[in-house]
Amino acid sequence: MVTSPRLPESLRVAWLIYRGNPHCGGQGVYTRYIAREAIELGHHVEVLSGPPYPELDDPQNLIKIPSLDLYPSGNPFRVPWPWEFRDTTDLGEFGLMCTGVFPEPWAFTKRAHRWLSSHRADFDLVHDNQSFGSGLVSMMNDGWPVCATLHHPITVDRDLELAHATSAFQRFNLKRWYAFLDMQIKVARQVPRLVTVSENSRKDIIAQMQIRDEQLRIVPVGVDQDVFRPLADVARVPGRLLVTTSSDQPLKGLVPLLEAVAKVRTERNDVHLVVIGKPKDGSKIPALLDKLGLRPHVEFVSGVSTERIVELYAECQIAVIPSLYEGFSLPAIEGMACGTPLVTTTGGALPEVTGPSGVAALTVPPNDPGALATAIVTMLEDPELRARIGAAGRERVLDRFTWRKTAIGMIDNWYEALDLHQKSKSDAAPTHEASS
Repeated sequence: MVTSPRLPESLRVAWLIYRGNPHCGGQGVYTRYIAREAIELGHHVEVLSGPPYPELDDPQNLIKIPSLDLYPSGNPFRVPWPWEFRDTTDLGEFGLMCTGVFPEPWAFTKRAHRWLSSHRADFDLVHDNQSFGSGLVSMMNDGWPVCATLHHPITVDRDLELAHATSAFQRFNLKRWYAFLDMQIKVARQVPRLVTVSENSRKDIIAQMQIRDEQLRIVPVGVDQDVFRPLADVARVPGRLLVTTSSDQPLKGLVPLLEAVAKVRTERNDVHLVVIGKPKDGSKIPALLDKLGLRPHVEFVSGVSTERIVELYAECQIAVIPSLYEGFSLPAIEGMACGTPLVTTTGGALPEVTGPSGVAALTVPPNDPGALATAIVTMLEDPELRARIGAAGRERVLDRFTWRKTAIGMIDNWYEALDLHQKSKSDAAPTHEASS
Protein backbone atom coordinates (compact mmCIF):
# COMPACT_ATOMS: atom_id res chain seq x y z
CA MET A 1 0.00 0.00 0.00
CA VAL A 2 1.39 3.39 -0.98
CA THR A 3 0.83 5.63 2.03
CA SER A 4 2.19 8.90 3.31
CA PRO A 5 2.58 9.85 7.01
CA ARG A 6 0.12 12.70 6.47
CA LEU A 7 -2.58 10.52 4.87
CA PRO A 8 -5.15 8.45 6.80
CA GLU A 9 -4.57 4.72 7.13
CA SER A 10 -8.28 4.07 6.60
CA LEU A 11 -9.84 5.92 3.68
CA ARG A 12 -13.44 7.08 3.35
CA VAL A 13 -14.42 6.87 -0.31
CA ALA A 14 -17.52 8.08 -2.13
CA TRP A 15 -17.82 5.80 -5.17
CA LEU A 16 -19.93 7.19 -8.04
CA ILE A 17 -21.68 5.03 -10.64
CA TYR A 18 -24.40 6.58 -12.79
CA ARG A 19 -26.10 3.21 -13.40
CA GLY A 20 -25.23 0.03 -11.53
CA ASN A 21 -27.16 -2.78 -13.18
CA PRO A 22 -26.12 -5.88 -11.19
CA HIS A 23 -26.97 -8.35 -13.96
CA CYS A 24 -25.46 -6.98 -17.18
CA GLY A 25 -22.83 -4.61 -18.49
CA GLY A 26 -20.24 -5.35 -15.78
CA GLN A 27 -20.30 -1.96 -14.04
CA GLY A 28 -22.49 -3.07 -11.15
CA VAL A 29 -20.31 -6.16 -10.65
CA TYR A 30 -17.13 -4.06 -10.74
CA THR A 31 -18.56 -1.69 -8.15
CA ARG A 32 -19.82 -4.40 -5.82
CA TYR A 33 -16.58 -6.32 -5.59
CA ILE A 34 -14.18 -3.40 -5.30
CA ALA A 35 -16.36 -1.98 -2.52
CA ARG A 36 -16.46 -5.34 -0.75
CA GLU A 37 -12.73 -5.99 -0.98
CA ALA A 38 -11.74 -2.43 -0.02
CA ILE A 39 -14.00 -2.62 3.03
CA GLU A 40 -12.46 -5.97 4.03
CA LEU A 41 -9.03 -4.31 3.73
CA GLY A 42 -10.08 -1.74 6.33
CA HIS A 43 -11.48 1.15 4.28
CA HIS A 44 -14.96 2.66 4.14
CA VAL A 45 -16.72 2.83 0.76
CA GLU A 46 -20.18 4.23 0.13
CA VAL A 47 -21.65 3.85 -3.35
CA LEU A 48 -23.67 6.71 -4.84
CA SER A 49 -25.66 5.27 -7.74
CA GLY A 50 -28.44 6.11 -10.10
CA PRO A 51 -30.95 3.43 -11.15
CA PRO A 52 -30.72 0.56 -11.82
CA TYR A 53 -28.96 0.19 -8.51
CA PRO A 54 -26.11 -2.27 -7.83
CA GLU A 55 -26.36 -5.09 -5.34
CA LEU A 56 -23.85 -4.59 -2.53
CA ASP A 57 -22.81 -7.05 0.16
CA ASP A 58 -23.95 -4.46 2.71
CA PRO A 59 -26.99 -2.54 1.39
CA GLN A 60 -26.35 0.17 4.01
CA ASN A 61 -23.36 1.27 1.93
CA LEU A 62 -25.60 2.15 -1.03
CA ILE A 63 -26.84 5.73 -1.41
CA LYS A 64 -29.57 5.85 -4.03
CA ILE A 65 -29.44 9.04 -6.06
CA PRO A 66 -32.97 9.52 -7.45
CA SER A 67 -33.38 10.27 -11.14
CA LEU A 68 -36.11 10.39 -13.75
CA ASP A 69 -35.04 6.86 -14.81
CA LEU A 70 -35.66 7.61 -18.48
CA TYR A 71 -34.30 4.28 -19.75
CA PRO A 72 -35.89 1.52 -17.63
CA SER A 73 -35.84 -2.02 -18.98
CA GLY A 74 -38.78 -2.51 -21.32
CA ASN A 75 -39.63 1.20 -21.54
CA PRO A 76 -36.65 3.21 -22.79
CA PHE A 77 -37.16 6.92 -23.57
CA ARG A 78 -40.14 7.05 -21.26
CA VAL A 79 -41.97 10.36 -20.74
CA PRO A 80 -42.21 11.24 -17.02
CA TRP A 81 -45.39 12.50 -15.40
CA PRO A 82 -45.35 16.26 -14.68
CA TRP A 83 -45.12 15.75 -10.92
CA GLU A 84 -41.87 13.78 -11.32
CA PHE A 85 -39.92 16.93 -12.22
CA ARG A 86 -38.28 18.33 -9.09
CA ASP A 87 -35.60 20.76 -10.28
CA THR A 88 -33.71 22.18 -13.26
CA THR A 89 -31.51 19.06 -13.49
CA ASP A 90 -34.62 16.95 -14.12
CA LEU A 91 -35.81 19.40 -16.77
CA GLY A 92 -32.37 19.43 -18.39
CA GLU A 93 -32.12 15.63 -18.39
CA PHE A 94 -35.52 15.23 -20.06
CA GLY A 95 -34.79 18.02 -22.53
CA LEU A 96 -31.52 16.41 -23.60
CA MET A 97 -33.22 13.05 -24.03
CA CYS A 98 -35.82 14.68 -26.28
CA THR A 99 -33.02 15.93 -28.54
CA GLY A 100 -31.62 12.40 -28.88
CA VAL A 101 -28.66 12.92 -26.53
CA PHE A 102 -27.83 10.45 -23.72
CA PRO A 103 -28.02 12.67 -20.58
CA GLU A 104 -27.53 10.25 -17.68
CA PRO A 105 -23.82 10.90 -16.91
CA TRP A 106 -24.37 14.67 -16.90
CA ALA A 107 -27.51 14.55 -14.75
CA PHE A 108 -26.13 11.98 -12.31
CA THR A 109 -22.95 13.91 -11.53
CA LYS A 110 -24.98 17.09 -11.01
CA ARG A 111 -27.15 15.28 -8.46
CA ALA A 112 -24.16 13.55 -6.83
CA HIS A 113 -22.39 16.91 -6.49
CA ARG A 114 -25.45 18.35 -4.76
CA TRP A 115 -25.56 15.40 -2.31
CA LEU A 116 -21.83 15.49 -1.61
CA SER A 117 -21.89 19.24 -0.95
CA SER A 118 -23.67 18.55 2.33
CA HIS A 119 -21.42 15.59 3.25
CA ARG A 120 -17.94 17.05 2.80
CA ALA A 121 -16.75 15.93 6.23
CA ASP A 122 -17.77 12.31 5.63
CA PHE A 123 -15.29 11.37 2.87
CA ASP A 124 -11.62 11.70 1.99
CA LEU A 125 -12.03 11.43 -1.75
CA VAL A 126 -14.40 10.69 -4.64
CA HIS A 127 -13.96 7.82 -7.10
CA ASP A 128 -15.96 8.09 -10.32
CA ASN A 129 -16.72 4.98 -12.36
CA GLN A 130 -16.78 6.33 -15.94
CA SER A 131 -19.51 8.93 -15.46
CA PHE A 132 -17.27 11.88 -16.33
CA GLY A 133 -20.17 14.30 -16.13
CA SER A 134 -19.58 18.01 -15.69
CA GLY A 135 -20.66 17.73 -12.05
CA LEU A 136 -17.31 16.04 -11.45
CA VAL A 137 -15.52 19.27 -12.38
CA SER A 138 -17.72 21.10 -9.86
CA MET A 139 -16.59 18.64 -7.19
CA MET A 140 -12.93 19.26 -8.02
CA ASN A 141 -13.55 23.01 -7.97
CA ASP A 142 -15.04 22.56 -4.49
CA GLY A 143 -11.79 20.97 -3.35
CA TRP A 144 -12.64 17.26 -3.58
CA PRO A 145 -9.75 14.90 -4.39
CA VAL A 146 -10.94 12.80 -7.34
CA CYS A 147 -9.85 9.49 -8.86
CA ALA A 148 -11.77 7.82 -11.71
CA THR A 149 -11.99 4.60 -13.70
CA LEU A 150 -11.96 4.89 -17.48
CA HIS A 151 -12.57 1.31 -18.65
CA HIS A 152 -12.05 2.02 -22.32
CA PRO A 153 -12.67 4.94 -24.67
CA ILE A 154 -16.37 4.97 -25.62
CA THR A 155 -15.18 6.49 -28.90
CA VAL A 156 -14.54 2.87 -29.94
CA ASP A 157 -18.19 1.95 -29.36
CA ARG A 158 -19.34 5.02 -31.27
CA ASP A 159 -17.07 4.43 -34.25
CA LEU A 160 -18.01 0.75 -34.55
CA GLU A 161 -21.74 1.53 -34.39
CA LEU A 162 -21.35 4.25 -37.00
CA ALA A 163 -19.45 1.84 -39.23
CA HIS A 164 -22.35 -0.65 -38.99
CA ALA A 165 -25.09 1.96 -39.53
CA THR A 166 -27.20 1.23 -42.60
CA SER A 167 -28.62 4.68 -43.33
CA ALA A 168 -27.79 8.38 -43.06
CA PHE A 169 -30.67 8.79 -40.59
CA GLN A 170 -29.25 6.07 -38.33
CA ARG A 171 -25.81 7.67 -38.42
CA PHE A 172 -27.37 11.03 -37.54
CA ASN A 173 -29.15 9.53 -34.53
CA LEU A 174 -25.99 7.76 -33.36
CA LYS A 175 -23.98 10.98 -33.52
CA ARG A 176 -26.65 12.75 -31.45
CA TRP A 177 -26.74 9.92 -28.90
CA TYR A 178 -22.96 9.95 -28.47
CA ALA A 179 -22.77 13.73 -28.12
CA PHE A 180 -22.12 13.17 -24.39
CA LEU A 181 -18.63 11.99 -25.34
CA ASP A 182 -17.43 15.56 -25.86
CA MET A 183 -18.28 16.30 -22.24
CA GLN A 184 -16.69 13.08 -20.97
CA ILE A 185 -13.43 13.72 -22.82
CA LYS A 186 -13.16 17.28 -21.47
CA VAL A 187 -13.87 16.12 -17.91
CA ALA A 188 -11.49 13.12 -18.07
CA ARG A 189 -8.63 15.38 -19.11
CA GLN A 190 -9.06 17.31 -15.85
CA VAL A 191 -9.02 14.33 -13.47
CA PRO A 192 -5.47 14.01 -12.08
CA ARG A 193 -5.52 10.23 -11.55
CA LEU A 194 -7.27 7.86 -13.96
CA VAL A 195 -7.38 4.09 -13.65
CA THR A 196 -7.92 1.87 -16.68
CA VAL A 197 -8.09 -1.90 -16.96
CA SER A 198 -5.51 -2.90 -19.59
CA GLU A 199 -2.51 -1.73 -21.56
CA ASN A 200 -4.62 -1.80 -24.72
CA SER A 201 -7.19 0.53 -23.14
CA ARG A 202 -4.40 2.80 -21.92
CA LYS A 203 -2.99 3.17 -25.44
CA ASP A 204 -6.43 3.76 -26.98
CA ILE A 205 -7.39 6.32 -24.33
CA ILE A 206 -4.20 8.29 -24.94
CA ALA A 207 -4.61 8.14 -28.72
CA GLN A 208 -8.35 8.81 -28.98
CA MET A 209 -9.03 11.06 -26.00
CA GLN A 210 -5.69 12.89 -25.76
CA ILE A 211 -5.29 11.94 -22.11
CA ARG A 212 -1.78 12.48 -20.74
CA ASP A 213 0.20 9.32 -20.11
CA GLU A 214 1.08 10.38 -16.55
CA GLN A 215 -2.62 10.53 -15.64
CA LEU A 216 -3.18 6.82 -16.28
CA ARG A 217 -2.51 3.71 -14.23
CA ILE A 218 -3.52 0.12 -15.03
CA VAL A 219 -5.54 -1.97 -12.55
CA PRO A 220 -6.99 -5.14 -14.17
CA VAL A 221 -10.54 -6.28 -13.43
CA GLY A 222 -11.07 -9.28 -11.16
CA VAL A 223 -13.44 -12.18 -10.66
CA ASP A 224 -14.80 -13.94 -7.58
CA GLN A 225 -12.89 -17.20 -7.89
CA ASP A 226 -14.96 -18.83 -5.14
CA VAL A 227 -18.22 -18.19 -7.01
CA PHE A 228 -16.99 -18.72 -10.57
CA ARG A 229 -15.45 -22.15 -10.21
CA PRO A 230 -15.51 -25.57 -11.88
CA LEU A 231 -18.55 -27.70 -11.01
CA ALA A 232 -17.38 -31.30 -11.19
CA ASP A 233 -20.89 -32.68 -10.65
CA VAL A 234 -22.36 -30.90 -13.71
CA ALA A 235 -22.05 -32.74 -17.02
CA ARG A 236 -21.12 -30.80 -20.14
CA VAL A 237 -23.72 -30.90 -22.91
CA PRO A 238 -22.24 -32.15 -26.21
CA GLY A 239 -22.08 -29.42 -28.85
CA ARG A 240 -23.12 -26.60 -26.51
CA LEU A 241 -21.50 -23.20 -26.96
CA LEU A 242 -22.00 -20.27 -24.58
CA VAL A 243 -21.64 -16.54 -25.11
CA THR A 244 -22.30 -13.70 -22.68
CA THR A 245 -23.41 -10.44 -24.22
CA SER A 246 -25.47 -7.77 -22.48
CA SER A 247 -26.63 -6.48 -25.87
CA ASP A 248 -26.37 -7.23 -29.56
CA GLN A 249 -24.28 -4.16 -30.35
CA PRO A 250 -21.76 -4.68 -33.18
CA LEU A 251 -18.94 -4.29 -30.65
CA LYS A 252 -19.82 -7.62 -29.02
CA GLY A 253 -19.52 -9.66 -32.22
CA LEU A 254 -22.73 -11.67 -31.95
CA VAL A 255 -23.35 -11.48 -35.72
CA PRO A 256 -20.01 -13.08 -36.74
CA LEU A 257 -20.51 -15.69 -34.02
CA LEU A 258 -23.91 -16.67 -35.41
CA GLU A 259 -22.40 -16.89 -38.90
CA ALA A 260 -19.66 -19.10 -37.44
CA VAL A 261 -22.22 -21.35 -35.72
CA ALA A 262 -24.02 -21.79 -39.05
CA LYS A 263 -20.74 -22.88 -40.63
CA VAL A 264 -19.96 -25.30 -37.79
CA ARG A 265 -23.40 -26.89 -38.09
CA THR A 266 -22.57 -28.01 -41.64
CA GLU A 267 -20.04 -30.36 -39.99
CA ARG A 268 -21.66 -31.05 -36.63
CA ASN A 269 -25.41 -30.99 -36.27
CA ASP A 270 -25.27 -31.22 -32.47
CA VAL A 271 -23.85 -27.70 -32.15
CA HIS A 272 -26.12 -25.15 -30.51
CA LEU A 273 -25.61 -21.80 -28.79
CA VAL A 274 -26.81 -20.39 -25.49
CA VAL A 275 -26.69 -16.58 -25.29
CA ILE A 276 -26.71 -14.95 -21.85
CA GLY A 277 -28.47 -11.74 -22.86
CA LYS A 278 -31.30 -10.73 -25.14
CA PRO A 279 -31.70 -8.79 -28.37
CA LYS A 280 -32.67 -5.17 -27.97
CA ASP A 281 -35.86 -3.72 -29.44
CA GLY A 282 -35.61 -3.44 -33.21
CA SER A 283 -32.72 -5.90 -33.34
CA LYS A 284 -31.71 -7.51 -36.59
CA ILE A 285 -30.73 -10.71 -34.79
CA PRO A 286 -34.10 -12.54 -35.13
CA ALA A 287 -34.09 -12.00 -38.90
CA LEU A 288 -30.47 -13.21 -39.08
CA LEU A 289 -31.39 -16.35 -37.13
CA ASP A 290 -34.10 -17.10 -39.69
CA LYS A 291 -31.77 -16.40 -42.60
CA LEU A 292 -29.12 -18.75 -41.22
CA GLY A 293 -31.63 -21.41 -40.17
CA LEU A 294 -30.50 -21.13 -36.55
CA ARG A 295 -33.76 -20.26 -34.81
CA PRO A 296 -34.12 -23.76 -33.22
CA HIS A 297 -30.45 -23.90 -32.29
CA VAL A 298 -29.96 -20.61 -30.42
CA GLU A 299 -31.41 -19.96 -26.97
CA PHE A 300 -31.42 -16.57 -25.22
CA VAL A 301 -31.51 -16.45 -21.43
CA SER A 302 -31.60 -13.28 -19.34
CA GLY A 303 -32.24 -12.21 -15.77
CA VAL A 304 -30.71 -15.41 -14.41
CA SER A 305 -28.88 -15.64 -11.10
CA THR A 306 -25.12 -15.74 -10.77
CA GLU A 307 -25.41 -19.34 -9.61
CA ARG A 308 -27.22 -20.25 -12.82
CA ILE A 309 -24.58 -18.47 -14.90
CA VAL A 310 -21.90 -20.61 -13.24
CA GLU A 311 -23.96 -23.70 -14.08
CA LEU A 312 -24.24 -22.56 -17.70
CA TYR A 313 -20.44 -22.30 -17.88
CA ALA A 314 -20.21 -25.83 -16.45
CA GLU A 315 -22.76 -27.19 -18.95
CA CYS A 316 -21.18 -25.84 -22.13
CA GLN A 317 -18.27 -27.44 -23.95
CA ILE A 318 -16.86 -24.08 -25.06
CA ALA A 319 -17.41 -20.46 -24.04
CA VAL A 320 -16.91 -18.00 -26.90
CA ILE A 321 -15.88 -14.32 -26.69
CA PRO A 322 -16.45 -13.03 -30.25
CA SER A 323 -16.02 -9.31 -29.47
CA LEU A 324 -14.64 -6.93 -32.06
CA TYR A 325 -13.18 -4.92 -29.18
CA GLU A 326 -12.87 -5.32 -25.42
CA GLY A 327 -11.32 -2.88 -22.97
CA PHE A 328 -10.90 -5.92 -20.73
CA SER A 329 -13.55 -8.71 -20.67
CA LEU A 330 -15.31 -9.82 -17.52
CA PRO A 331 -16.99 -12.79 -19.31
CA ALA A 332 -13.55 -14.05 -20.38
CA ILE A 333 -12.18 -14.24 -16.84
CA GLU A 334 -15.48 -15.62 -15.51
CA GLY A 335 -15.31 -18.44 -18.05
CA MET A 336 -11.63 -19.06 -17.29
CA ALA A 337 -12.34 -19.12 -13.55
CA CYS A 338 -14.96 -21.81 -14.18
CA GLY A 339 -12.38 -23.94 -16.00
CA THR A 340 -14.37 -23.62 -19.22
CA PRO A 341 -12.27 -23.74 -22.41
CA LEU A 342 -12.43 -20.46 -24.33
CA VAL A 343 -12.41 -19.47 -27.96
CA THR A 344 -11.89 -15.71 -28.22
CA THR A 345 -10.93 -13.06 -30.71
CA THR A 346 -7.88 -10.85 -30.41
CA GLY A 347 -10.09 -7.74 -30.27
CA GLY A 348 -8.81 -5.00 -28.00
CA ALA A 349 -7.38 -6.23 -24.70
CA LEU A 350 -8.46 -9.88 -25.02
CA PRO A 351 -4.89 -11.13 -25.69
CA GLU A 352 -3.79 -9.48 -22.43
CA VAL A 353 -6.56 -11.32 -20.59
CA THR A 354 -6.18 -14.79 -22.12
CA GLY A 355 -2.49 -14.85 -23.02
CA PRO A 356 -1.03 -16.51 -26.14
CA SER A 357 -3.30 -18.63 -28.30
CA GLY A 358 -3.27 -22.30 -27.36
CA VAL A 359 -2.42 -21.78 -23.69
CA ALA A 360 -5.52 -20.54 -21.83
CA ALA A 361 -7.70 -19.97 -24.95
CA LEU A 362 -7.73 -20.42 -28.70
CA THR A 363 -7.72 -16.97 -30.29
CA VAL A 364 -8.66 -15.75 -33.78
CA PRO A 365 -8.89 -12.34 -35.48
CA PRO A 366 -12.07 -10.33 -34.74
CA ASN A 367 -14.97 -10.24 -37.22
CA ASP A 368 -13.81 -13.43 -38.98
CA PRO A 369 -16.61 -16.05 -38.89
CA GLY A 370 -14.51 -18.58 -40.82
CA ALA A 371 -11.61 -18.44 -38.37
CA LEU A 372 -14.04 -18.54 -35.44
CA ALA A 373 -15.75 -21.63 -36.89
CA THR A 374 -12.41 -23.40 -37.41
CA ALA A 375 -11.33 -22.75 -33.82
CA ILE A 376 -14.68 -23.98 -32.47
CA VAL A 377 -14.46 -27.22 -34.47
CA THR A 378 -10.83 -27.73 -33.40
CA MET A 379 -11.81 -27.38 -29.76
CA LEU A 380 -14.94 -29.54 -30.01
CA GLU A 381 -13.03 -32.42 -31.60
CA ASP A 382 -10.15 -32.48 -29.11
CA PRO A 383 -11.19 -33.29 -25.52
CA GLU A 384 -7.59 -33.24 -24.28
CA LEU A 385 -7.15 -29.72 -25.68
CA ARG A 386 -10.35 -28.59 -23.95
CA ALA A 387 -9.23 -30.03 -20.62
CA ARG A 388 -5.77 -28.47 -20.85
CA ILE A 389 -7.03 -25.02 -21.85
CA GLY A 390 -9.76 -25.05 -19.22
CA ALA A 391 -7.29 -25.87 -16.45
CA ALA A 392 -4.79 -23.27 -17.66
CA GLY A 393 -7.51 -20.61 -17.72
CA ARG A 394 -8.42 -21.26 -14.09
CA GLU A 395 -4.75 -21.09 -13.08
CA ARG A 396 -4.26 -17.81 -14.96
CA VAL A 397 -7.21 -16.19 -13.15
CA LEU A 398 -5.98 -17.25 -9.71
CA ASP A 399 -2.56 -15.81 -10.51
CA ARG A 400 -3.64 -12.48 -12.04
CA PHE A 401 -7.33 -11.62 -11.87
CA THR A 402 -8.88 -11.76 -8.41
CA TRP A 403 -10.93 -8.91 -6.93
CA ARG A 404 -8.53 -8.71 -3.97
CA LYS A 405 -5.67 -7.88 -6.37
CA THR A 406 -7.92 -5.32 -8.09
CA ALA A 407 -8.85 -3.66 -4.80
CA ILE A 408 -5.22 -3.44 -3.64
CA GLY A 409 -4.26 -1.77 -6.91
CA MET A 410 -7.18 0.63 -6.62
CA ILE A 411 -6.34 1.60 -3.04
CA ASP A 412 -2.78 2.41 -4.11
CA ASN A 413 -4.23 4.82 -6.65
CA TRP A 414 -6.53 6.40 -4.08
CA TYR A 415 -3.49 7.26 -1.98
CA GLU A 416 -1.69 8.59 -5.04
CA ALA A 417 -4.74 10.74 -5.87
CA LEU A 418 -4.67 12.19 -2.36
CA ASP A 419 -0.94 12.86 -2.67
CA LEU A 420 -1.50 14.62 -6.01
CA HIS A 421 -4.31 16.68 -4.47
CA GLN A 422 -2.20 17.76 -1.52
CA LYS A 423 0.70 18.61 -3.81
CA SER A 424 -1.55 20.71 -6.06
CA LYS A 425 -2.82 22.62 -3.01
CA SER A 426 0.74 23.25 -1.85
CA ASP A 427 1.79 24.44 -5.30
CA ALA A 428 -1.21 26.76 -5.48
CA ALA A 429 -0.72 28.24 -2.03
CA PRO A 430 0.66 31.82 -2.11
CA THR A 431 4.17 32.33 -0.79
CA HIS A 432 4.82 35.19 1.64
CA GLU A 433 8.32 36.64 1.67
CA ALA A 434 9.46 38.12 4.93
CA SER A 435 9.58 41.92 4.73
CA SER A 436 12.94 43.53 5.43
